[in-house]
Amino acid sequence: MPDDFDGVAYCFSPGVAETASFEQDCLSRGITSFLADWSVDSPPIDLPGCTFFKKFVGAYNDERTITIDDWVNSCLPKDFKDDLILQMDIEGAEFVTILSTSINTLKRFRIIIIEFHNSDALRSNAFYNIFYATVKKIRSEFEPVHVHSNNCCGISDVVGVKMPRVFEVTFLRKDRVKQRKSITSLPHPLDQPNFIDRDNIDLPHNWLKFDKI
Repeated sequence: MPDDFDGVAYCFSPGVAETASFEQDCLSRGITSFLADWSVDSPPIDLPGCTFFKKFVGAYNDERTITIDDWVNSCLPKDFKDDLILQMDIEGAEFVTILSTSINTLKRFRIIIIEFHNSDALRSNAFYNIFYATVKKIRSEFEPVHVHSNNCCGISDVVGVKMPRVFEVTFLRKDRVKQRKSITSLPHPLDQPNFIDRDNIDLPHNWLKFDKI
């Protein structure tokens, strides 16, 4: 993540499952979190001051699901102005969730970290259009500052382009970007494999041109 935490008040973290180390690290920086996941009853560790919602985050509202717009608005007062972090790992629902979130709500987040799933489905024109629209919407207000391949699920070949099936992208809101320069190599020295017992996945060189989308 970029070292730009001053003035960030909260982290919104949909997707909990069996780990909450990210939220724990946020707490060490004075940033409390709102967590959401219908598939579990509570975070796996004690997170003082944090709030857990037993709901999925998605494109609509019902007894099991809430949109990001309604989730943020229900947690914060109307006159709240400080910046936020969004850390999202929701197993493929990230596309419809982002597409259904208003730009005004997205812009409340200074940093967005998303794990993207199912890149092998990009062979389908229908999924490609959804994926492309999702990234274009984020890129309208944010710059990608890091890409990391998750070595959980291997690599797929999408019409000649090597793609990790799961990968994580960190975005920084454009008004916080101080300089733009090409990335010449990945992984970053601080990167760590998601699974230490599996081979790491190096991103193909063409991923260094992510800013061209």
